[in-house]
Amino acid sequence: MEAIDELISAAQTFYDEARAIENGRSRSWEHCYRVFRDARTDPSPDCDYLSLHLAFYLASWGMYRGSSFLLQKDYKVLVPIVEEVLKPEYDCLFGLACADLRESEIQDRLENLNKYIAKYYFRPIRDEVAGREVPTPVSPVLVTKILMGTLGCVPAYDRFFQDGVATYKVTTQEYSPNSVLKLVDFYEEHNDRLEEARRGMRTDDLIYPQMKLLDMGFWQIGFERDAGDAK
Repeated sequence: MEAIDELISAAQTFYDEARAIENGRSRSWEHCYRVFRDARTDPSPDCDYLSLHLAFYLASWGMYRGSSFLLQKDYKVLVPIVEEVLKPEYDCLFGLACADLRESEIQDRLENLNKYIAKYYFRPIRDEVAGREVPTPVSPVLVTKILMGTLGCVPAYDRFFQDGVATYKVTTQEYSPNSVLKLVDFYEEHNDRLEEARRGMRTDDLIYPQMKLLDMGFWQIGFERDAGDAK
């Protein structure tokens, strides 16, 4: 099967299963993304409420498992991240089209936000939880899950997504500007078919962004490969 065929089929499977399970964990992303969308035009956003949504979305997708330092903190530790994400300078990242990521200004703002999130968690929060200085950088999985949940601007580079893109060598498995631009290349190459599929992926007033389609599709491919290997 061609990469584009399997990607669209897998994304549709992910989307259909989310629709079929009323309170399934896949809907945590929808709830989170929607409240952050609405908050961008709210003159007085409730950052406490937004932090709760972000925390539950992150928990739904594995960021509060036993080995995570976030498990040792309450949801309020996310408030500074929420406040940063909501700054007007990042409006250009919300639900952007893949092609927009070719613009140097947008690349710079994405990189600034990447650095802010990583630096905020790097010290002193992880050190405090560990009781020592942690030398390793913050996981890009956490950074990209936050970006996907609040802005929908990059996929979450977790294990299944990485395995999915590796299956067809669409891009690298490491989160980087180069990796994201390879995803942009892929989307532009298959824009007509992907946009046709994406038009059917919406719920109420929420339209799934382009990067969410890639996130769902490659995650599902990786998930199904893992399930097949386990059998």
